[in-house]
Formats: sequence, structure tokens, C-alpha cells
Amino acid sequence: MNAFRLYPLSLIAAGVAALGIGITVFMRRGRKTPEQMEQARRHQISSMGRIIDGTVTDVAELPPAPSSKTRSGHGRVQLLIYHYDVSGVTYEASQDVTHLRHRVDLHTCRIGVPTSVKYDPQNPANSIVVAEEWSGLRN
Repeated sequence: MNAFRLYPLSLIAAGVAALGIGITVFMRRGRKTPEQMEQARRHQISSMGRIIDGTVTDVAELPPAPSSKTRSGHGRVQLLIYHYDVSGVTYEASQDVTHLRHRVDLHTCRIGVPTSVKYDPQNPANSIVVAEEWSGLRN
């Protein structure tokens, strides 16, 4: 008896195609959207970041990029611009607060007002003023 079986070429091709589809589905399943990555960044800094004093320097509303849409499908990108000092280094940063509209009203946010900033001690340039569970804005 022959120890090797000859399988039809179509059966082998179907198996390879199924394996390729399975790998593709597995790889794409774990991919996060930019919104999900930003939310994870805010959560990480909110939970482990250090708090320091900063100042709101400006607020801005920009039209959405033509290739992207906000969660509501329309509307403007809202930015909170602030600065803070860590170990003698001044950082100026902005945070997209478009998806945190329930926590921030840029129309009532006053420029020049002190705020609390949370930053990553390993990377002080990575900072936030507002997150889902924390806000450094003062009334």
C-alpha cells in the first residue's frame, strides 16, 4: 500500500484559503480604532498620571478633516490648548475633547484659568486635562 495519499488540488487550495481567511479575521479582530486608542491613553494617564498645575491658553473648534467624521457624523473638532512645566521644561499641548463634550463646554471655558494637568511620568509630554473619570478644569 502507498503511504502517501494524493489529495485533489482543489481540496488543498480550499484549505489554504480557509487558513488565510482565518488568519486575516484573527489579525483584524484586535485592531483598535483611533477613538479607542485615544480613550485607552486617557484612561491610562488618568489612572496612573501625576498631577501638576497648568494653564488653559486657548480653545479651538476646527472643521473635521474631509476624510474623517466625528462620532455624531457631523460637527467640529474641539481642542483644549494648555501648557504646564515639569522639571523646568515647559510643555504646550492640546487635547481633542470632541468626544468628551459631556465633560467640557468650550464655550464657557475661560482662557488663562489655572487647571490641573495629569501627565505620564515616563513621558511628560503625554498629558491630559480631561478624561471620562477625571477633570482638571476648575470652575
